Amino acid sequence: MGVVNAAEPPAPTAESQLRAVPPHALVATTGRLLAELVGAKDVTLLLADYGLSVLQPVTHLPHTGHPLPAHDGPAGRAFITQTPVIEVTSPAAATDRLHLPITVRGDRLGILSLRLPRSATDPATVLRLAEFATALGHEVTTAGRDTDLYQRARRTRRLTLAAEMQWQLLPGRGCARHEYVIGAHLEPAYAVSGDNFDWSTSADHLTLTITDGMGQGINDALLSSLTVGALRNARRAGISLADQARLADQAVWAQYGGTAYASTLLLHFALDTGTVHAVDAGSPQLYRQRGDTLERIELEAQLPLGMLEETLYEEQTFHVEPGDRLIAVSTGVHEARSADGGRFGERALRQILSAAASMPPHETARAVVSGLSEHFGSKDLTADATVVCLDWNGRDNAPAPSSAHNR
Repeated sequence: MGVVNAAEPPAPTAESQLRAVPPHALVATTGRLLAELVGAKDVTLLLADYGLSVLQPVTHLPHTGHPLPAHDGPAGRAFITQTPVIEVTSPAAATDRLHLPITVRGDRLGILSLRLPRSATDPATVLRLAEFATALGHEVTTAGRDTDLYQRARRTRRLTLAAEMQWQLLPGRGCARHEYVIGAHLEPAYAVSGDNFDWSTSADHLTLTITDGMGQGINDALLSSLTVGALRNARRAGISLADQARLADQAVWAQYGGTAYASTLLLHFALDTGTVHAVDAGSPQLYRQRGDTLERIELEAQLPLGMLEETLYEEQTFHVEPGDRLIAVSTGVHEARSADGGRFGERALRQILSAAASMPPHETARAVVSGLSEHFGSKDLTADATVVCLDWNGRDNAPAPSSAHNR
């Protein structure tokens, strides 16, 4: 009987090799793989810090390398524009530095920076490396379940316990698919206690919530954790938006008996029609930017979650069209006051949103918080401030909106 020679297995891809290494070894493995593939040197993984102010190199802890600005310079430009940037360090040099955005499903994590032979900066190679950077981002996200390395590298200083709890609750700082792009910003990043945003998407729907718990510090964080957990539990049961609010309301009331409550805005988008079901249970405000017009969407104000026992909530509807932008802000934004008592207010918010109309959602959310800090007179805000910005693209086959749904 003849011997059958089995075909040799295909060589492992770079992505599969990333998946095979221990979580803490991703950076070293990335450097080795890129050296083999394209002759890369000086490979550095830079992660955006919690305040989105700097890009922190992931190096040996407890210290990281020298940070780079997240909004200036070649690396910052790649982070903001979400496109590869080639930095020509010297016309006479044989190598250039390439900065590649690392983004996972719309959530901006940071930059992969490497030095390449000038001959390897052609468009095809840069595109291939950009795909590698995306694969690395997925692995960094997954590795965060098993190691503190990447979480620790993101911080320029210690987080408060309440802030640690809040960041663990968040789904990310952005989400993107064909129908929409979400960008969110939260301050004070290292001392936030009660503000929270959450989202979940399915084949045909998007649910988005913005929560503003009352109180300060750890008590506020515990209240928000209970509220978000109750909302997720109700949402995953597949019930209506109004019933999600009702069950979360009962959970907060059962724990606090009305002594603490959480203001929450709940939104449920139909991806095929642009119809939005909403429950306004408290103080977060919602604006819609359509063309040159910015309007506040006036929803019926209902009781915050947990204020009274067995509150019944009602849904309202409005409609979004392709090209619309929605901006939700927490109380810490629209009720903020400066040192002299001046309120930030709707006028200042409108000015910032108009100036940021051409910016992507992530940068728009950050611009609002930056304007708030300028008004307050310090980056160290005394109250949580949350901004969530959503750009609506819709589906190509979406039906024309009914006037009954427009507000």
